[in-house]
Amino acid sequence: MTSPDLSDLRPRLPSPVEEITDGRFGRHGIRLLLKRDDLIHPDLIGNKWRKLAPNLTAAAGRTVVTFGGAYSNHLRATAAAGRLLGLPTVGVVRGQELSDRPLNPSLARCTADGMRLHFVDRSTYRRKSEPETLAGILREVDAEDAYVVPEGGSNSLAVRGCRALGEELRARADADTPVDVVALACGTGGTLAGLAAGLGPDQRALGIPVLKGGFLSAEVEGLQERAFGGRCGDWSLDDRFHFGGYARVPAELDAFAEDFEQRHGVPVERLYVAKLLYGLVALADEGAFPRGSTVAAVVTGRPFP
Repeated sequence: MTSPDLSDLRPRLPSPVEEITDGRFGRHGIRLLLKRDDLIHPDLIGNKWRKLAPNLTAAAGRTVVTFGGAYSNHLRATAAAGRLLGLPTVGVVRGQELSDRPLNPSLARCTADGMRLHFVDRSTYRRKSEPETLAGILREVDAEDAYVVPEGGSNSLAVRGCRALGEELRARADADTPVDVVALACGTGGTLAGLAAGLGPDQRALGIPVLKGGFLSAEVEGLQERAFGGRCGDWSLDDRFHFGGYARVPAELDAFAEDFEQRHGVPVERLYVAKLLYGLVALADEGAFPRGSTVAAVVTGRPFP
C-alpha cells in the first residue's frame, strides 16, 4: 500500500493571522490576533488537518477506524479525508441507542462522505483503548487490519504534527506583533500538547477545556511524554469556561458568539471557539494578561452545518 499524497489537497499553510480591534481587549492594553486555522482547508479544518495529516500518511491506504460522539468534528473530518483521498473510513460512535434514531446532521455528513458508522454502548466505548475491546470492535466492523486513530485524533503523530502550529507563531517573534500568549480551546489536549512544544522560550500556551472534569492536565502531560519524552513548553489550563460540558451552548454563550460575529465578521464555531473567545474576554477583564501583551487565539473550526 502507498501513502496518499496530501499535497494534492492544497492546504493553506501557514494559516493566516489577523489582528482584531476589540475594545474589550484594547482598554486593557492587549492586542488580539486570530490564528485562522479554520482557513487551512475547507473540509479538513484547523487542527483537524494538523492532527490527521500525519496519521493519514501513516495509514498508507488502509481502512481508517476512529472514534467519536454524535457531534464529533473529528469524525466529520476523517470522513471528509476518506472521500478526498479515496480511503475507506469507519466511525465508531458512542451510544448504541443512537443506532435506531435518524442521523443528526453531523453523522449524516459522515455517511454522505462514505464513512461506515458503527454504534457501541457507552460501557464498551469507555473501554475502547483496551486491547481486547478494541480487537472485538475491529472484528465487528470487519477491519482487523485497519489503521486506528484515537478519539479526537490525539496520538503521538498528531501531537508532533501540531508542533508546527507553535512554530508558525514562534516565527512571529521578529514581526511587528510578536505573540506572548497563544490560547486555544481543548478537547482531548493533543493540539495544546504539540502547540506548546513549538513555541519559543518567551511564549506560553493557554488551553481552555470544553469538557468539564479537570482531567486534561494529565492527558496533555501524557501526550507530551509519548511524543517528546517529557513535558515541553510553558502551558497551562483554565477550566472555568466549559459552560457545563461538551456540546453545551447556553443562551449566554450563543449571544456572545453572535455578537462577536457581528463585530468582526468572523464566523464563530460554538462548541470550541466561542468558549475560547468568551474565556479570553473574561481573563482580560481579570487582568490575567499584562498591559502591552499580544494574545493569539487559535480559530480551530467553523460553525456546522
